[in-house]
Amino acid sequence: MEIRNVALIAHVDHGKTTLVDALLRASGAVQANQRLADRALDSNDQERERGITILAKCASVDWRGVRINIVDTPGHADFGGEVERVLAMVDGALLLIDAAEGPMPQTRFVLAKALERGLAPVVVVNKADRRDARPEAVQEETFDLFAALGADDAQLDFTTLFASAKEGWAVAGPGEERRSMAPLLDAVLADCPPPPPADRAAPFAMLAAMLDYDPWLGRVLTGRIASGRAEPNMPVRVLRPGGEVGETARLTRLLGFRGLDRVPVPRAEAGDLAAVAGLEAGSVSDTVADPRIAAPLAGVAVDPPTLAMRFSVNDSPLAGREGDKLTQRLLRARLLREAEGNAAIEVRAPDGADAIEVRGRGELQLGVLIETLRREGFELTVSRPAALTRTDPAGGRLEPMEEVVVDAEERHVGAVVEALGARRGEMTDMRALAGARARLVFTAPTRGLVGFHGVLMDRTGGGGAMSRLFRGYGPWQGPIETRRGGALVSTEDGLAVAYALFNLEERGVLFVAPGTRVYRGMVIGEHSRAGDLEVNPLKARRLTNVRAAGKDEAVRPGPPRRLRLEEAISHIAEDELVEVTPRSVRLRKALLDPHARKRARRAGGR
Repeated sequence: MEIRNVALIAHVDHGKTTLVDALLRASGAVQANQRLADRALDSNDQERERGITILAKCASVDWRGVRINIVDTPGHADFGGEVERVLAMVDGALLLIDAAEGPMPQTRFVLAKALERGLAPVVVVNKADRRDARPEAVQEETFDLFAALGADDAQLDFTTLFASAKEGWAVAGPGEERRSMAPLLDAVLADCPPPPPADRAAPFAMLAAMLDYDPWLGRVLTGRIASGRAEPNMPVRVLRPGGEVGETARLTRLLGFRGLDRVPVPRAEAGDLAAVAGLEAGSVSDTVADPRIAAPLAGVAVDPPTLAMRFSVNDSPLAGREGDKLTQRLLRARLLREAEGNAAIEVRAPDGADAIEVRGRGELQLGVLIETLRREGFELTVSRPAALTRTDPAGGRLEPMEEVVVDAEERHVGAVVEALGARRGEMTDMRALAGARARLVFTAPTRGLVGFHGVLMDRTGGGGAMSRLFRGYGPWQGPIETRRGGALVSTEDGLAVAYALFNLEERGVLFVAPGTRVYRGMVIGEHSRAGDLEVNPLKARRLTNVRAAGKDEAVRPGPPRRLRLEEAISHIAEDELVEVTPRSVRLRKALLDPHARKRARRAGGR
């Protein structure tokens, strides 16, 4: 059977996963009377809650006697490592671009990676049914982007289709009749090449590009078979990228992709995508091969991480009340396992260390990891993300820089420019959009963007949209002030009292409500002035035998500010931590003892 291996690549929220739903229906992989959930490939709970794709996933459709293996990739720049690895599995790509927004920063990133691999993407101008769609203009902007990225003549001669994945149609021109997704599937057969010829009689070899865990099968490695054929129970060995042998084993299960399902198959041949089970040490970028093969397949270079956080076990007075994974040993093992399957994550966990350093692409990627750990029952504390700096040949300090694109109403442009300017952002472009909106392009240091999404929502009344993309390293931009006020720090252990919180409201913004359990060293609010303020949230009203008018009126503090996980991570200062448990997110000082904090401040002052 003929095969096409195709990746869906795009900027976040341009409709990749919705397009997979439409292709499954159009090809008959899902029967007309079978109910298909929206964004069927977004099976992860966080993916559905956040509305984004986090992990690359595979599906398959049969069209005109050809099997099309489709790989859905993440659209957010923080998960770009998934895109880089997946592109090594495919021979073609569908580049989706929003018909109103046009090419965005992540569009540039994924397209550059595809062109580097020698792919000639088919361009799909999606969401052409939008009222503010401008498909012809977006097509011209896409051509300019191809040219700017150095595409060759064959890549510049790309096929363009206009589609609405939500409504289930695609056409070759804006004026054609909108019937089905058949024109897009036909374009895949015509413009996406089949896998290169390979000797199916040669020894089996496959480069692992994806890793996941199955409760029954254990490790499951997915990749494209480079040569030979795979069969269940065949002997194989794992070759590390450096050439050393990782393990020798037998394939207990061979799986192929049929529709949305991963099903057992009797054999898989060169060029096809397959998943294998039975290995205990195989990981991403390893080569699973016949024992006769001595050299590993060439891997894919992944861009380095730009942010680092310190993870450690929860040692607060409330530790152990909500989670069941409480030791450094369990946390270290879990993070090392995460690094095996995610090439964009680096974990530095020396034996005996008090904290584990985790490096990633951005705060969203690290936030998703922390949320995953808390849902698995871990209790942990994490530090504020820190930018990973470098040194240039002259000894100067370099830091990661990003391109930031902000879409906002024109009346909010001044506030956005002011907010990003305070974080060392420099505006490089601005143009008007439809509907009295504007698009602003900035260059800003990564550390200045930590927590900026919440600031943007506040400055634009919730109507701003931001995307960002790592651009490289630039000169150190100097100090950045991201929080003006200090912290309100509890001096007591117990349940917060309404009377005390009511009197503390004039001191700043509170994070806790009456009845919340607090402890000494816990951050219960943000001080309205610079510097920390130690307060007693347990102080009750003094009882007397004198009654006065209004004395017995109920004391009711206002509602507290509830920080979500990502907001808490970006809010804390260098000497603070976020305590994360399955049911709670708390802010605290790294040193709970106030005397220890004073000694640390004196030592830092010297």
